[in-house]
Amino acid sequence: MYTTGTAFLEALQEAGVSYIFANLGSDHPAIIESLARARQVNKELPTVITCPHEFAALSAAHGYAQVTGEPQAVMVHVECGTQNLGGAIHNASRSRVPVFIFAGASPYTQEGELTGSRNEFIHWIQDVPDQRGIVRGYTKYDNEIRSGTNVKQLVFRALQIAKSDPPGPVYLMGPREVMEEKAEPVVLDKELWEPISSGAIAPRPLQELAEALATAESPLIVTSYLGRNKEAVSELVRLSETLAVPVIESIPHQMNFPHEHPMHCGSEWNTPGQNELLAEADLVLVIDSDVPWIPMKNKPAAEATIYYMDIDPLKEDMPLWYIPSRKFLKVDSCTALKQINHYMAEHHGLLDAAAIEKRWDRFAKIHDQQWIEKHRKEQAETDIITPEYLTACVREAIDEETIVLNEGITNYGAISNHIGVNVPGSYYGSGAGSLGWNGGAAVGMKLAKPEKTIVSLTGDGSYLFSVPSTVHWMSQRYNAPFLTVIYNNSGWKAPKMSTLGVHPEGVAKQTEGFWVNFDPEADLAKIAEAAGGAHPIDVKERTALKEALKEALQVVRNGKSVVLNVRIPHVYDNEDYTKEKGKYEMEAES
Repeated sequence: MYTTGTAFLEALQEAGVSYIFANLGSDHPAIIESLARARQVNKELPTVITCPHEFAALSAAHGYAQVTGEPQAVMVHVECGTQNLGGAIHNASRSRVPVFIFAGASPYTQEGELTGSRNEFIHWIQDVPDQRGIVRGYTKYDNEIRSGTNVKQLVFRALQIAKSDPPGPVYLMGPREVMEEKAEPVVLDKELWEPISSGAIAPRPLQELAEALATAESPLIVTSYLGRNKEAVSELVRLSETLAVPVIESIPHQMNFPHEHPMHCGSEWNTPGQNELLAEADLVLVIDSDVPWIPMKNKPAAEATIYYMDIDPLKEDMPLWYIPSRKFLKVDSCTALKQINHYMAEHHGLLDAAAIEKRWDRFAKIHDQQWIEKHRKEQAETDIITPEYLTACVREAIDEETIVLNEGITNYGAISNHIGVNVPGSYYGSGAGSLGWNGGAAVGMKLAKPEKTIVSLTGDGSYLFSVPSTVHWMSQRYNAPFLTVIYNNSGWKAPKMSTLGVHPEGVAKQTEGFWVNFDPEADLAKIAEAAGGAHPIDVKERTALKEALKEALQVVRNGKSVVLNVRIPHVYDNEDYTKEKGKYEMEAES
């Protein structure tokens, strides 16, 4: 029997969806029966990835879309499964990742009137007034499938919206009776459901911006996620080299600009002090960045001219957001940069060769000096494994066929500044604020790019948030091995630092009462071993780190996940490495 459920699955296949990350429930009999029938007759449908937790399912779809740009499907169980998506849907929304989410719904008949009518007590308990409302604040589109006659149109429309700039998650739901309904096959023309075309700069603002860049004495570019389009990276490099414009990455969650390039002048996280380059710039071009700076800590000069280019320049989903920009341009960054570069090539007379050469010499020296300072931090004379040293060791161990994930939280800045990535598509952060993205995302990226080595750098808190038991079960079952490196400081350092930022000399500091430590410590690596056969490695001594990384990468490349649990200074020691060293020596003696 050809049902709405059959047509729904066909629509996903025809639209180009490769995987369904599924946590199935009592509302999915039509889906399960259609999948079983398809398998029986060798009918091609998206591959189902069974996910024991919904957060990991959506994080995997998130990671897949980050490296491919293609939305995958996530299937969850009514409103309970929808709620279990939790922070993962916040992450997909805030990082503008296209994802298709489908949830069943409680049956709307209860006496056997239709196929799929209520036959379990849970169908009353899980019937809620506004299931779609649970995620409406995080989706671009939500709807209910009410008939099999137009289910393919609804799926194609949802995916069209998900992929159109700014991309994001979409949500459909369907009750059992509708999904069991007999339907007639329909064939749609995929080309008629393509996402909207990318935006470009209108001629007058293009001229204004290009001439302002060309005549500025001290221009600066700030970006966070321009590298979502790999081609945009080369266009940014071209513009930077043409005008000798330095680039700063603010909370980067893509590889936006080669770290070895002389015009790369570092990245920033929750930087407590003023960035001198930002303060002295007379023109700041912000490209694809939600938080280019934190005004109460670090901002441009009041007289600086700011231009803002972004796929989402108004941040309509953020109630409080503004920067003093002269122009807000809703554009695709790659398209816009091509326009600017073409304008510069056609109006070469605007460029001051002597000024450009002088800027190049200056910022190249700043870049070199920054590298010297980074190297000093990495090689600090101590037996303790610092975040900088750990990141440097990872940098030395990986190659250009590696994708690095960064969910280091309080070590985010250390990782982004010391990982030294230079290849577009080689580095990702979640781009959002709900911890735990790293695990599922690593599985999704490995499924999307099986030829790559996936290395996830995470704090111990964000590792636990990722539902590692589910993640590593998925990794083993679906042959998606990856390396997790835990920056283990035995607690949540972020709440402590936030408290000190507001109450620097408060009672919490005086009494060390932050309620953030994880003592006694869990055996984090063995969680993954027990759940998914991952290879556990614990490292407490600096001298053992490089060899442990070498072993870990070899095991991963041979097809088995590894969790490398590395002890860094305790959350309560706050970079007091002398105190930490003494603690370790006492532990060793005992």
